[in-house]
Amino acid sequence: MEKQVGALKVAAAEGGDRPYDVASIRADFPILFREIHGKPLVYLDNAASAQKPRPVIDAMDHAMRFEYANVHRGLHYLSNTATQHFEDAREIVRRFLNAGSVDEIIFTKNATEAINLVASSMGANIGEGDEIVLSIMEHHSNIVPWHFLRERNGAVLKWAPIADNGELILDEFERLLTPRTKLVAVTHMSNVTGTLVPVREIIRMAHARGIPVLIDGSQAAVHLAVDVRDLDADFYVFTGHKTYGPSGIGVLYAKAALLDSMRPYQGGGGMIEHVAVDRITYGTAPHKFEAGTPPIVEAIGLGAGLNYMMQVGRDKIARHEGELRTYAHAQLAELPWLKTYGHAPGKGGIVSFTMDGLHPHDIATIIDRSGVAVRAGHHCAQPLMERLGVNAVCRASFAMYNTKEEVDALVDALKRAHELFA
Repeated sequence: MEKQVGALKVAAAEGGDRPYDVASIRADFPILFREIHGKPLVYLDNAASAQKPRPVIDAMDHAMRFEYANVHRGLHYLSNTATQHFEDAREIVRRFLNAGSVDEIIFTKNATEAINLVASSMGANIGEGDEIVLSIMEHHSNIVPWHFLRERNGAVLKWAPIADNGELILDEFERLLTPRTKLVAVTHMSNVTGTLVPVREIIRMAHARGIPVLIDGSQAAVHLAVDVRDLDADFYVFTGHKTYGPSGIGVLYAKAALLDSMRPYQGGGGMIEHVAVDRITYGTAPHKFEAGTPPIVEAIGLGAGLNYMMQVGRDKIARHEGELRTYAHAQLAELPWLKTYGHAPGKGGIVSFTMDGLHPHDIATIIDRSGVAVRAGHHCAQPLMERLGVNAVCRASFAMYNTKEEVDALVDALKRAHELFA
């Protein structure tokens, strides 16, 4: 069932033939058994950060206790061991994304840095009047770096619209592509509505015009299997803390030819071949983009988290979360004083809502007393909030360990909040 990859195990056949057992999965997450305000924790803030299974905790603990040293260039046993496990994690990421080579996998501190890396490195080729096409659903992490190029280089940002149900309007997107378009940067899945964006079609349309595409997979990578070669993505980013790994680690996938053509994002140790007083020779990817001491233990933890997802089976996880999403929408539809946002077909396990007479911050604070954790605010997606006609929403987001009983707990907590202020 499993094969050894350094200190980390990778499932030989993803998911295997085992049935989905949510109780067994929950047993692997220690935090799910604690109480909040004397009530069982119902953790529905997974779109912000997922909880961590024991294999992640154990892998990081083992690395810090028994195998920690700086990686690369060291000649002693601990450095060689740490380097092997760090690079094992890179191979696990490659397999997770089905990238063609580990040299196409760059470790960053999060998805935000990965996008900033691309914006900085490609920025030299984007000038006055050049266009960058985004969707109105983007997280600020996939907006602000492009605003930098608007402010500093004179680039023009163009926005693909959505329908009232949250779907991207593909025809309108295609009309935005012109000879001045230098890049398309879109989310794979909205962090507010859960809309699954047709990125394969977007990439096809852009590539027909010679335009590279960056996909922000921060939400999608945890909810569905991603194959960057099948998508033909030029850049794909995701972050560790949402994929059951630690914070402080993210991933940029990029096609090898693009990495070879891009200038380094940061300078320092580890990203050079030779440094002299009057010249410098840079290393090759991936190390050209990983200046300084990397997040060693975090990379090992990320590898363990991705392994865990693959061992459970990402298709099985997606089916389970889809059932929770459908059940949650049906239960919340029974509450006449509550409005949900985002009903695109095939959407991910994210349900955003508002309640008559209560600000989302107040809702989240009140239901927290029942042990129910949701996120409230604009979710770093203010252009989308404006499109939806609200300043903020509450968001319940599901993970592999959530249950229908927890959806019921959310609904009961919302009913009590409404009764309190009705």
